[in-house]
Amino acid sequence: MIKAILIFNNHGKPRLIRFYQYFAEDLQQQIIRETFHLVSKRDDNVCNFLEGGSLIGGSDYKLIYRHYATLYFVFCVDSSESELGILDLIQVFVETLDKCFENVCELDLIFHMDKVHYILQEVVMGGMVLETNMNEIVGQVELQNRMEKSEPTSRSPSAVACQVITLPVM
Repeated sequence: MIKAILIFNNHGKPRLIRFYQYFAEDLQQQIIRETFHLVSKRDDNVCNFLEGGSLIGGSDYKLIYRHYATLYFVFCVDSSESELGILDLIQVFVETLDKCFENVCELDLIFHMDKVHYILQEVVMGGMVLETNMNEIVGQVELQNRMEKSEPTSRSPSAVACQVITLPVM
């Protein structure tokens, strides 16, 4: 089962954080710092699997990550998950983001956080993998975009024409 998904930049700033197991907020921040420290100090030519940090479960958990440009995509999983399967899942997630945002970059994650969370929910929900087919995920995202565009936009009171009703005087 996936316990957490962390995306942070080369400087350790979190760009997307999703915990599927409860941790207090201060402990979450410590986990993010520890995970960044563990992952960022590794050479690019070593394997992308390592034991979880002491705060997130130690040897019972694995950190599986990929480093793309300025972002680290880190999945914290328990021993029941396949390392290669999770690496493939990270690749599918990144390729889906790339397809939806047309050359995704760190700023897309910052300014379109709602869309990024929606894409992530199409891939993983509650720590369980839902979909690994990129075309299915992109199709659902496009359907969601069409639904949002077809919904009537809420108008501000100044944009709505006011109708004056005169009541008869008694």
